[in-house]
Amino acid sequence: MDIRRVEHPLIRRAAEGLHNFNGRHPWSHNDHFHGWILANLPVHRETAIDIGCGQGELVAKLAGRFARVRGTDLDAGMRAEADQRCSGLTNATIDDGQLAHLDGPVDLVTMIAVLHHLDVEQALIDVERLLAPGGRFLVVGLAAPVSIRDTAWDLAAAATNPLIGLIKHPRPVPGGPVPPPFPVRDPQFSFDELQTMVQNVMPGTEMRRRLAFRHTICWTKPG
Repeated sequence: MDIRRVEHPLIRRAAEGLHNFNGRHPWSHNDHFHGWILANLPVHRETAIDIGCGQGELVAKLAGRFARVRGTDLDAGMRAEADQRCSGLTNATIDDGQLAHLDGPVDLVTMIAVLHHLDVEQALIDVERLLAPGGRFLVVGLAAPVSIRDTAWDLAAAATNPLIGLIKHPRPVPGGPVPPPFPVRDPQFSFDELQTMVQNVMPGTEMRRRLAFRHTICWTKPG
């Protein structure tokens, strides 16, 4: 059950109150996980690719840790912002390359809130092809809540979201919630369905539910 779509008046009123509060204390659920990615980088750090790089924040951070970093995004507006952010980084490039057409081998492939926009199984196959032995695939993703366990994690995320907002952005901002600058799509697969898909292509993957309505995927290519 997706608690964000429940139509009961009391639940709807509470959800609107939380939404307004979160809008006054905004924080990026995606950027929040940059630290997790940086803490789980592969040993060999020659080349990294961030798929769906958005405004380029992660690309800029990875550029200080890899010899070469490439960010790809199909949205021209996002690429323009990423280009500007990374303009002073000689080892970072931004383009509109599509996953199926990218060349490897690379040491790291990252995706933040991107995998559910893609054909999941084909994307996993393409990433497996791209990675060098020992290369790592790091994902911060979204899943559709369908089980009791999924709903429990969503409730925990809803409860902790304002607390994290107060810590990250203690001064309230005027104007109310601001729509995200990137394309938004609801996930189609549940956590358990995704886990089955991932394990079929990448056996041994570590996949964990997280707060902030997210999960993480970590896989190191054998070899």
